[in-house]
Amino acid sequence: MVNLNIKLVKSLSGRLDKQIATAHSLGLRKIGDTTVQPDNDQTRGKIAKIGYLLQVTEEGGNK
Repeated sequence: MVNLNIKLVKSLSGRLDKQIATAHSLGLRKIGDTTVQPDNDQTRGKIAKIGYLLQVTEEGGNK
């Protein structure tokens, strides 16, 4: 299964409350935080909302 490695590269300071809540739901609190999330519709939707704050790379794959 493919996972997404997500890193917060821009600050949440001054962002809308909904954007901060989306980052927190991904487990991202401060610049440099990283998390591994499954590649599904819910995660892709969150990334679409705050993608300009994130760096996303794919991890894993078919073995």
